[in-house]
Amino acid sequence: MSEASAQGLMAQRFRSFLPVVVDMETGGFDAKGDAILEIAAVTLSMDPDGNLIPDATYAFHVTPFEGANVEQSALDFTGINLDDPLRKRVALSESEAMNEIFRPVRKAIKAHNCTRAVLVGHNAAFDHGFLNSAVDRCNIKRNPFHPFSSFDTASLSGLVYGQTVLARACRAAGIEFDNTEAHSARYDTERTAELFCSIVNRFKDLGGWNLAQREQGMDEL
Repeated sequence: MSEASAQGLMAQRFRSFLPVVVDMETGGFDAKGDAILEIAAVTLSMDPDGNLIPDATYAFHVTPFEGANVEQSALDFTGINLDDPLRKRVALSESEAMNEIFRPVRKAIKAHNCTRAVLVGHNAAFDHGFLNSAVDRCNIKRNPFHPFSSFDTASLSGLVYGQTVLARACRAAGIEFDNTEAHSARYDTERTAELFCSIVNRFKDLGGWNLAQREQGMDEL
């Protein structure tokens, strides 16, 4: 199968949606009032055999928006130091970070003949809430993500592997997980992407998504 055909399969697999894995480290649990401190996204692709694979990673430190709340307990949990000189040099404003994430997502949507991105996250409602709040604050008109649909790897891995904690679910799936690297948006997003691909591909291998039938359907179009 050609690369172009594989891209067409992605659109068929998820009803014209492109799954994009997102993780955020934040200053608390309140999407409207607490700051986004880190954001990362992993775009996904599909190989000629119909297997879902991670594609590219985009990750940014984010400067808290004006008036944002940051709980000390959140900083203690993530290990983020807002006064770190390197972080201050590279951190983007919330608006800049969102646009830097959205730009390659829009390109990936177009490349895979999809119509919109759908957020994949571990406890996806959390990240989705912060993403939507940031879109509103930044007055972003072209949000490539579906406003409420998402894929939650905590639920999916509970079903498939009997584990809902990211580290345990990854290990159950045979994915290495380093606890010392956890709670970095980049690291957690990349592990979540591997986990989501593992779940989707395992379902395909068990016959839940028949590639041969899909290819036949494409030939008949």
